[in-house]
Parts: sequence; C-alpha cells; structure tokens
Amino acid sequence: MTATGPRTAPDADAVETVDVVALGESMVTFLPSRPGPLADVPSFERAIGGAESNTACVLAAAGHSARWVGAVGRDGFGDHLLRTIGEYGVDVSSVRRDPHRPTGVYFRTAGDRATDAHEVAYYRAGSAASAMTTANVDLEAVHAGRVLHLSGITAALSAGCLDLVRELTARRPGRPLVSFDVNHRPGLWRDGGAHGPEVLLELARGADLVLVGDDEAREAWGLADAAAVREALPEPEILVVKHGGRGATAYGPDGAQTFVPSLGVDVVAAVGAGDAFAAGFLSATLRALPVRDRLRHGHLMAAAALTVPGDLAAPPARDLADRLAALDDTAWGRLRLGPGWTETATAGAHTDAGADRAEEEVRTP
Repeated sequence: MTATGPRTAPDADAVETVDVVALGESMVTFLPSRPGPLADVPSFERAIGGAESNTACVLAAAGHSARWVGAVGRDGFGDHLLRTIGEYGVDVSSVRRDPHRPTGVYFRTAGDRATDAHEVAYYRAGSAASAMTTANVDLEAVHAGRVLHLSGITAALSAGCLDLVRELTARRPGRPLVSFDVNHRPGLWRDGGAHGPEVLLELARGADLVLVGDDEAREAWGLADAAAVREALPEPEILVVKHGGRGATAYGPDGAQTFVPSLGVDVVAAVGAGDAFAAGFLSATLRALPVRDRLRHGHLMAAAALTVPGDLAAPPARDLADRLAALDDTAWGRLRLGPGWTETATAGAHTDAGADRAEEEVRTP
C-alpha cells in the first residue's frame, strides 16, 4: 500500500491545501445525566456529534491539518458547533450558514448502542446540512486536501446530498484520495432503507479507501465474510473490514491481506470508536506507515474513544502511539487500556519492554 501524495484539484490554488477534508453533517448531541430511558432522564449535557467532523477533530488533535465542510443553521447550535470543532484546530471557514434551516440535534441514552435498551432521538429532518448540494457547497475547499473523507450518512440525508456524494466519488484525474466510511444507517434513508445498500455499494466502488464493518456488510449486502466484501469491492485501492472487538482486516491493491487484532479495552461507552478508527488509519496513511501499523493506529484511536463517555477523546501522543504500534505481536495481544490512558501514560512502552511492562506503564489503575 502506498501513502497518498499531495493531490489537489486544478482550481484549488486559492485555498490552502490541508491533509484531510471531511464533508458531512455535524449535530449538537445531548448526553444523558444518568442511565435509563430517555423518558426518565431529567437533564442532558451538550456535546457535538457527526461522523465526518469527529474524524476531522481527532486528526487535528493528532497534529494533522484538517478542514470540515458542512452546513449549519444561523442559530446558537450552529455557533456552538463551529466554535467547538474549531477549538480542536479544524478549519471551519468553509461551513455554510443557512438562514432558513436549523442545525440538527439529537439525544441519546447512556447505554451501549449494541443493546436493545439504547435509544437515539434525531431531530435532523430539514436541517441545514440536509440541504447541501453541489451548487451551495464550496467545492474548491472540498478538493483542497490530500484526502477527502466522506461517509454513507451524508448520502442518506436528501437527494441533493446524494448527488453531492456521487459527484465527489466520481473517478476523475486530479481528485484527492477519497476515503469512504460506509456507515450504513437504514433509518436515515427516505425509502426506509430499501435502496440504501445498492447506493452505498455504488459509492464505495468510487472511493480509493473504504472502511466498513462486517456487521454492516452482512446487513446491507448479505456478505458473509471479509473476503466476500473484497470480492464485491475490487475497485478501491484499500479496503478495511472491521470485525468489532475481534480486529480488522485490510486488503491492498496487490492482493495482500493483513489482519490486526483489537486491543483489550475497559470500555466506558461504545460510541465514536468507528470515527476514531478512521482517523487513526488515515493518520498513519498520511505518514506512509506500513499497513499493519495503520490498522494498529486505528485500534489505538478507537481505544481512546471507547475509554471516555462522549464521542470524542484526546488521542494518544504520537510518540506513545508509535511505540505501542511497534510492540511485538505477543505484547500487542496482551496490552489492555483503561480510562485516562491517553493523558497519564508515560513514555515507557517500548518495543522491547514486553507486554507486562506496557500494561503497567500504559494502563491507568
């Protein structure tokens, strides 16, 4: 696998080129003050959420230049999103302020998303982001990146958004490396999800790098394993199939296949891990690291997200992440990370330290 180089659209000279541009909807998220059904939660804490902007925030916090392109209302929630995402170091200057449509919001319970008790209440219909089109998005800013990161969520928001994503995944000379996180969300599609799977497959085929969970691939496309996903998606140069808590498999253009197991993690909340994994993999791709290390950096970023209650977490310092990614297979397999590990870990986890020492020095008691 090769790292992406600085490829920009011909008209991008007037806009600063960044490492990653992420396009999609960001919403204000309301996190519950205590566990339980939404009907019983007395108060909520305001945060931010959005697959693409989450990935941009993690990449910026990890030292990359990142731009988020989207649309928010000309309202207080839009102000909050722009201020908060900007505080991560993300360029938000190309976000459109819509005077007629609101910023999307959603509420969720504290439980694991994988359980039946988890509830999410979205208020995004008719949002500013759902009105994005090729005519009102700053395409010059979108193309001015080494990588353009998209997801299937945006395609589901409206017919105009779908046309926009189709335009951005169309193969043409001079485009950035296009990264596409499938993010199959049947409930978002206007037809109840009937045509979502075929549209997502079409969009993924136009991307250079595709990330998809094996559970998504089974649900959307009826594909039983990672090999079947690769057979259905031969076009992307890089395909990453995530296996949840088991690990992830990457396929390269030369037929190479690499599996890296997930880390042991003391999970606080199972939210934001997929976006963080994408950020870790993209970060390592931008740095031209070997494929095994790209997957390991994805797992490390995901572990940071899993050990905090919200969608976003401070990523590990680059030197620490590099040392952990360089552990031998035995040490990697025995490593376990707990809450606070990205803030309190010292520089003691070396490739020759062994798993016991790595656990001692990285895990928070």
